[in-house]
Amino acid sequence: MPNQSNQQPSKVELVQSIFSRIARYYDRMNDLISFQRHKAWRAFTMKQMAVFPGAQVLDVAAGTGDWTVALAKAAGAEGRVVGLDFCREMLDVAKEKVSREGVGRQTSLVLGDAMELPYSQNTFDFATIGFALRNVKDYRQVLREMTRVVKPGGLVVSLELSKPTWEPFRTVYYFYFYKVMPFVARLLVGEGAPAYQYLPNSLTHFPGAEELAQVFREVGLEEVRFWRFSGGVAALHIGRKPKGVASEADAAPSRAADVEK
Repeated sequence: MPNQSNQQPSKVELVQSIFSRIARYYDRMNDLISFQRHKAWRAFTMKQMAVFPGAQVLDVAAGTGDWTVALAKAAGAEGRVVGLDFCREMLDVAKEKVSREGVGRQTSLVLGDAMELPYSQNTFDFATIGFALRNVKDYRQVLREMTRVVKPGGLVVSLELSKPTWEPFRTVYYFYFYKVMPFVARLLVGEGAPAYQYLPNSLTHFPGAEELAQVFREVGLEEVRFWRFSGGVAALHIGRKPKGVASEADAAPSRAADVEK
């Protein structure tokens, strides 16, 4: 009997295939998914992070580079911002934005794996991930890796879709998210739209805001805070790497190779 596991794409392969197909439409779809609120959420996040001039920042699963560009502007010409993603097509879009926004001097775009970040421990002041943690194979491992590569006292930051807490709104939102949004996506995107049947499903087994805060603590972060946005459809989590104390993640250096774009 043939091995069925060899006939089905892994989650990594599936997600990579999806995002390679929708890269050029991703920004429009982000507006659709978030009711165009993602920019305000990110602005609030940047205020809480207080990125300083000269900061060293890693943007994990950078996608089309919106957050990477914002981080690069905050870090300034003396800073260093790395936008890492495993989808070359998404990075192609990000490259255009970096050039258009004039932040190429301090910005590098890297093709790499969030599960095995190609950097030494204690390298960055901030590590961020936006609207991607629910799509990775193992979100705990990604958070461990982000914790490993930030300096003691540095911040690990996740901005992600979440689960509404108010029951009447949750029912309406889930109907929109699972039924209406894929249909509208098909009208806007066409061929790539079936991918958006997967994206709503990615939220089903992802932890809620309080559960994710606990995961932040379990990977070794302290001073963990979180905020819910727009009735709970998104959440921001921030945790700080302890000073002078080795985290769980520090014991597992990455074996990944760095591929500069």
